[in-house]
Amino acid sequence: MTSLYLLLWIAGGILLQIVIYLCISFWGHWQRYGALQKMVVGVEVSPHSDTRPAEKQVVAAAWSGFRAFHVDRKVIEDASAQICSFYLTPEDGKPLPPFLPGQYLTFKLDVPSPLGGTQSVTRCYSLSDAPQANTYRVSIKRAPAPATSTFPPGISSNYFHDHVQVGSRLQIRAPAGHFHIDRSDSPVVLIGGGIGITPMLSMLNWSLAEQPGREVWLFYGLRNYSELVMHKHLQDLAEQHSNFHLHLCFSNPQAGELDHHRSGPAHHHPTRVDIALLRRLLPLKPYHFHICGPTVMLQSLVPALEDWGVPDARIHFEAFGPASIARKKTAPAPLASAEPDAQAVLVTFAKSSKQLTWQSGMGSLLDFAQDNGIVVNSGCRAGGCGSCQTTIRSGEVAYTQSPDFDPEPGSCLLCVCTPKTAVTLEA
Repeated sequence: MTSLYLLLWIAGGILLQIVIYLCISFWGHWQRYGALQKMVVGVEVSPHSDTRPAEKQVVAAAWSGFRAFHVDRKVIEDASAQICSFYLTPEDGKPLPPFLPGQYLTFKLDVPSPLGGTQSVTRCYSLSDAPQANTYRVSIKRAPAPATSTFPPGISSNYFHDHVQVGSRLQIRAPAGHFHIDRSDSPVVLIGGGIGITPMLSMLNWSLAEQPGREVWLFYGLRNYSELVMHKHLQDLAEQHSNFHLHLCFSNPQAGELDHHRSGPAHHHPTRVDIALLRRLLPLKPYHFHICGPTVMLQSLVPALEDWGVPDARIHFEAFGPASIARKKTAPAPLASAEPDAQAVLVTFAKSSKQLTWQSGMGSLLDFAQDNGIVVNSGCRAGGCGSCQTTIRSGEVAYTQSPDFDPEPGSCLLCVCTPKTAVTLEA
């Protein structure tokens, strides 16, 4: 046998061993794949499922009606003493259900009446911290009287600042609201304008604690440093988490403020939070945008983000009070959401025994009822607290905006709807 034939036999033997090894390896992988496939089928897991068990559990864990809390701590949060945090613990001592970061609490307050005695007021305030086992926190800004009108200062915010002290007793409804951060690993951009920072703080604190690897950007818009809330806390978070990018934006900074405060991990900008700033700083990634602030901020940013190409499903926002934000795509609202007819519509208030004609331009059904002397409980007037929930005996209503509070079947929130057809209401 020549050396060439010997070499060929050796090469053939080696090749045969390689083939046998690959076949055995493939058979082992195939067996494991078959076992895994049977296991997946057995538990009925869909590869495209978007189920979030933890979020579903949070939503279900709540109490009905109002629950008694007392104020455990009261802390001033800004240099001008206009924003105060209230730490709330339940009087029954039972653990608190967690909430979805970004949600709010509803308060029923007995505030002093200008005519003497007290009056009942219902208001909603965002939770401003991540879920804790025994404490909720809200941070409330004192609302002064508008400079160019005869309206009084904010009733509930001033009541909190002036009358609610450590040990005070408050009636609170369970956390609610559809505005909250998700549990995905997508990068997120949080944008807070003024006191709109409060739900952003809840989202930020939760995300950095529960998802430390998630990329988070915070753009905090305010006029100057006297309005800056929890500055040290934000700076500490930015120093501790390399994936957290803190940007402070000042629309009217005082002379020398920016130079004085530039040290530290935060980035400072002498401008409002606008689309030009976002486009300049944000890398191209599939961000989720969460925005809370005055209506003018949302009216500027939401359409601009859509024009930039951000999908509608990745833009989430909440405004101060009622707001109408034009969107290219609008999610369906509860009940009927079509625009009401411009013609006159007959509205019957059953308990009040009144039949009235509503026409376009007369405002919400709550405004219409109160303008005609019909007493209806109300609170936030923005579809958040549920105080004006009223049973619909017959007919249909149209929502002017999708409410945060979920009305019971067969009822509506008068503050954010108008009649679509002739309607009879239990009021």
